[in-house]
Amino acid sequence: MSKIIVGVDEAGRGPVLGPLVMAALAFKDEDLKKLEWLGVKDSKLLSSQVREELFERIREIVHDFRIEVIEPDAIDLSVRSGESNLNWLEADTSAKLVSELQPDKIIIDCPSPNIAAYKNYFLKQLSEGVRSNAELIMEHKADTNYIVVGAASIVAKVIRDKAIEKIKTEIGCDFGSGYMSDPKTQEFLKKGYQQFAHLFRKSWQSYKDVEEEKLQMKLGEF
Repeated sequence: MSKIIVGVDEAGRGPVLGPLVMAALAFKDEDLKKLEWLGVKDSKLLSSQVREELFERIREIVHDFRIEVIEPDAIDLSVRSGESNLNWLEADTSAKLVSELQPDKIIIDCPSPNIAAYKNYFLKQLSEGVRSNAELIMEHKADTNYIVVGAASIVAKVIRDKAIEKIKTEIGCDFGSGYMSDPKTQEFLKKGYQQFAHLFRKSWQSYKDVEEEKLQMKLGEF
């Protein structure tokens, strides 16, 4: 009987704009070779064109999957709650997705520097059946070291990129990648932080800094 191996990864953890996308992909162990033949690897090592081509091929191979698109307001709610943070939000979400897939093995790219604490928290969020029966591997750089996590990173990245392009079409503005390293995003944040507030993660320091700067400018008018 085939063993089911689930890889989990995210895209859009750091940007000030747009959703965080989490993907849990389940593969039969005998299908892992097909992923190798396709050249699946960490999405950050691939061009957008190659990611999109692989996305379609992965869809043909995957046994089952779960995707969660977490919008900025939900991220802000978690970060500001005092009882959670971005790491715990990821752990809660990935545990929910994995619990629905009934895997024999789970491999996760750990976002926290403290793997032991994150692993312990994640295990508590899993369904009892999965926690008892599945082997769990949790590592930094799992998206590079395990092909199933690489596949999850590709799917998450393509879905986030599509979401970003959809937003650009809806508002009629090219704001770049959504990351503060992008000059287009920096400019859009300064000009659109109020009009398009729903697109931004308002708990991010970069958003707060712009808000504070604009407030000081208005006070300076008196």
